[in-house]
Amino acid sequence: MPTLLKHYLMPDAAAVKFAIKTTVAMMIALYLALWFNLDRPYWALISAAFLQIRPMSGMVIEKGICQIGGTLIGALVGIAIMALFAQARIPALIALTLWIMLCTYVASLWRNNYTYGCIMGAVTAMLIVVISSGSSPGGMFDIAVARLSELGLGAVCATLVSSLLWPSRVGEHLATQADSVINQAFEHAALRLSASDDIPAMQQALRGSLGPLTMLETDSQAARFEGPEGPGRMRATHVLTRRTLRLMATLHALHQLLHDHADKLDPGSVEIARQVADGFREAEHVKGVPQARQELRALRRLVHESNESDLAPLDRRVRLGIREAIGHAMVMLDAREAIADPGRHRLRSAPLAWHRDHLAAGINALRAGLVFTCLATFWILTAWNSALVALLLGTLFSAFFASRDNPVMITMMFYKGMLAAIPSAFLFGHVLLSQAHGFPMLAMLFGTPLFLGLMGATNPKIMGYCLAFTIFNILLTMPGNNMDFSFDSFANRAVAVIIGLSCVVMGFRLLPGLGTRLRRRRLIHAISQDIHQLRRRSIRDAETRFSGHMADRMLQLAQHDDMLPEDQRHLFILGLTGLDIGSATLRLRDRLDEAPHPLIRRAHRQLLRALASGFEEAANGRPPQGVHAAGQRLDAMIAEHGDVPADRRVLLEGLIERLELALERLAKIMAERPHIKPSTAAVASN
Repeated sequence: MPTLLKHYLMPDAAAVKFAIKTTVAMMIALYLALWFNLDRPYWALISAAFLQIRPMSGMVIEKGICQIGGTLIGALVGIAIMALFAQARIPALIALTLWIMLCTYVASLWRNNYTYGCIMGAVTAMLIVVISSGSSPGGMFDIAVARLSELGLGAVCATLVSSLLWPSRVGEHLATQADSVINQAFEHAALRLSASDDIPAMQQALRGSLGPLTMLETDSQAARFEGPEGPGRMRATHVLTRRTLRLMATLHALHQLLHDHADKLDPGSVEIARQVADGFREAEHVKGVPQARQELRALRRLVHESNESDLAPLDRRVRLGIREAIGHAMVMLDAREAIADPGRHRLRSAPLAWHRDHLAAGINALRAGLVFTCLATFWILTAWNSALVALLLGTLFSAFFASRDNPVMITMMFYKGMLAAIPSAFLFGHVLLSQAHGFPMLAMLFGTPLFLGLMGATNPKIMGYCLAFTIFNILLTMPGNNMDFSFDSFANRAVAVIIGLSCVVMGFRLLPGLGTRLRRRRLIHAISQDIHQLRRRSIRDAETRFSGHMADRMLQLAQHDDMLPEDQRHLFILGLTGLDIGSATLRLRDRLDEAPHPLIRRAHRQLLRALASGFEEAANGRPPQGVHAAGQRLDAMIAEHGDVPADRRVLLEGLIERLELALERLAKIMAERPHIKPSTAAVASN
């Protein structure tokens, strides 16, 4: 059965509750907007709809603040533009285009609701400049006040309904996401430690953990609006992110040794890894954090009780890696408890940094400017009043879709939803609504297509169609106190909607953004730069930036891998190796930054430089150079000038050998790809 049909024939309770909540919020906003006789009541409807897309109370409050703040800033900028160019329409539109490009650029660099605030700043300034063109200075202030009133009214209604009707909280959402992260991470650990050959299953488990982890990190910012426990949940989320990434790096290194170099290991090490893999599966399937912690404690006792006195350095490194993986998993469980109940479990952590691609943001800004320029030129040449709708859609969606994973596909989904909304808006918003008397009849008729559209907005597979169906029903009907039910008016709006969205589609087609190869090269270069920077910052600051950047980059690498044939997927390995090298660099710094002798510190710095350069060489298909020699030099300096126990030196030797094997394997994999050549290193190092 098709997904769309199945969702409406057998809807779940969450979809029905969401549709009811959002429809009630929109109808209350519409009633108050009509009662206050606002110019464009449909803006209050759209505001309430956008704020209810993520109906958790903290999310609604955060997005409402960002929306009102962005609207206020956009209103001030629009007034300033008209104050400077009141009698010069072309310079005013040029200044407006630059402002829209700036808002789109900044929105592309962020990952949270501040993106929405930037977009609202661009849309509000556009409305003020275009609508007030040729009006008096007092008219500009009236338009600005009207936009703030309409959007603010929608935000207040959405916030109240979200808090009173089937309220849901960000804390509950974060706990659910944390469960997904941990369960998938434990499944990934079981596959890695059992030396599985099922690469698709490992990638699926890794994506299943990284996806919720990235969402968790973004959504946790809204927890601050849900009482004094919010900051505790945010810190616990940061801890979970860091520890999950460390676990992934450790598992990647262990899998390489257990799968590719099992002949170099003692059979006892392989057997212990297999038992720990079974333990991770048990920890995943038990219910509750205390039971999972008991399983992990039993695994830790198993590893600690094993005899390591006569093992080779690589074997001891494997045993230590298993202990580290179990330790990371236990801290992840602590973070899960702190997210669910921050009052009883307190963790400390600094916020993470995000990967920001300024070139991609610049291309998004250029595309938004070109779309607006084309539509503004069309508006000037035709002097068509309904072109304002096309300008609105071009400004809104060219910026809104720019930071999405596949903007062309999403835009086409909206395009199809818009086409379905045209007959619906004509039937419910004009033919039937023209015969209605009083607000109850208006709400019943106009709310029907809105409710149907919102029913499907909770399903990610059909959200684009259903959300577009809802929004375009509003824009094509434009409910108000003095509605125009003529067919000419409806046809003009329908044509304007088609023109506006068609320009957005063409914009993404003609300027799609960074290509796969260029984005991959930039990600390789960004990871290399971050690994180089790890030795130049304080350990805490370096870990904060590196963990946040790598979470975002690894999700992008996962998305690129999905676009490749299954036998050519290699980008996960690249990201995991970079994460492994970065984690090892931080571990070495933690132990050797304060070494007493300057020759040890010097050899330590040389090893860190060799690891960073080795990753860049391996990522571009060339064998790494200098890692083994730098490791031997450091070992010699420690033996001659350091008071380090023999056990620590053996572990250090095992670590260097493991990292060298990891880089050699990455270089071999990348060299086998037809699109990876050694000459690309010159591009990556620019």
